[in-house]
Amino acid sequence: MNETISQHFTGTVWRPPYEAYSVLLQATVSCTHHACKFCSLYGSLRFRMATRAELESDLRLIARYQPRARRVFLVGANPFALSAGRLIRLADLIRDYLPRTATIGMFARIADVLRKSPEELRELRARGITGISIGTETGDGPTLAFMNKGCTPDGILQACRRLDEARIEYYFTYMTGLAGAGNGLRAARNTVRLFNRLHPYILSVVSLTLFEDAPLAADIAAGRFVPAPERERLEELRELVAGLDVPLTLLADTVSNPVPLCGRLPEDRARILAELDAALAAADEATLGEYRRRIVHL
Repeated sequence: MNETISQHFTGTVWRPPYEAYSVLLQATVSCTHHACKFCSLYGSLRFRMATRAELESDLRLIARYQPRARRVFLVGANPFALSAGRLIRLADLIRDYLPRTATIGMFARIADVLRKSPEELRELRARGITGISIGTETGDGPTLAFMNKGCTPDGILQACRRLDEARIEYYFTYMTGLAGAGNGLRAARNTVRLFNRLHPYILSVVSLTLFEDAPLAADIAAGRFVPAPERERLEELRELVAGLDVPLTLLADTVSNPVPLCGRLPEDRARILAELDAALAAADEATLGEYRRRIVHL
């Protein structure tokens, strides 16, 4: 009998750093929105759901090599876009092949959460979907609108309060520099006001890094968007860290961060702020800018 010896993965596979030890299973391909101006992750790939044949083939392979897998992370820009019924059936299918699976995670958009009822969210939690990663990027309304994120600060608030009620953990992304030159402190302050009303368990901080195929490149060429200097991005991050009152894990150590930082808030706030102050004191715009230009892939 001929059987695949590799999983079905389409395009570049993305998963958060904190899911490094999770089993990956492709549930969807590309993004339902696929319209954020800064994003060039999915190119010409159109959104589709993995077929049952693909899922079962991949699960058989995982069961052969990782039969005791405890956490599964569903690959795709936002598998949470699937209906609650589909996600429930998928969770059941995963446990048919991997009975020790305790929890399931995935990426989600705010709209994906808002389309599900409180009852559906509670049922998803009961099936082991316990934590989702949301690319909020910012809590600043004008920036969300300009970047065509497809959500608003009020929508983020409503969606995450539903997740809180359903006891589904959520993990945010914040992107320094996304508001453009001169707007970083405003974006940080508005984000602090929003996030302090919520309960994100993890905040991953990245910094805007553009590639030629990102739609935002046209706005830069036309003068509609001016990229924030590297120093301003560090000041923006400092404002964010100083203002956040909710307990969370801060991870700002990906390749897009020229000054890597991580820790727990509020416990490590003083140390992180001291590290940022030292970085600002030593900041050389030319050196930091050259670092970003050398980034070839996120």
